[in-house]
Amino acid sequence: MIFLPDQYLGKWVASQTDVDVILWEGSCEVHERFTGDELREYRRLHDGIRIIAHPECPPDVLEEADYVGSTSGMISWVKREKPRKVVMVTECSMSDNVAAETPGTEFVRPCNLCPHMKRITLQNVRDALRDMKHVVDVDPEIAVRARSAVERMLAVKV
Repeated sequence: MIFLPDQYLGKWVASQTDVDVILWEGSCEVHERFTGDELREYRRLHDGIRIIAHPECPPDVLEEADYVGSTSGMISWVKREKPRKVVMVTECSMSDNVAAETPGTEFVRPCNLCPHMKRITLQNVRDALRDMKHVVDVDPEIAVRARSAVERMLAVKV
């Protein structure tokens, strides 16, 4: 399987399956900023802190995490485990969602903001669809091959 756009998420997926994965060398600039050393420092400074991380983080970060998963997985984990204090290793505004659903847990928030997430707003999506002003031109020869690949993916029955 060719996995993109994130090499770290791809490595994590590969570790969870028996599928051979060819990784694209891209990564998320927010998750890539975290380090295992940083997380060990959180443990040193905050007795008993638990660490939860998105799988888009580098391997040394995932090794330090008590739980690795999606945002909804993190919410479920915090609700189930009820840690006193947790650091959520992801884009900082994401921890607001988890904290809102788990008021009994204190969140230590390393704040790595994504410069791109805030550009995707309901109004921007509406305007793009209404005005059709964002055009992506694809070479017709590439489009035929791409369409065929997408149609094969959609035809797969789960």
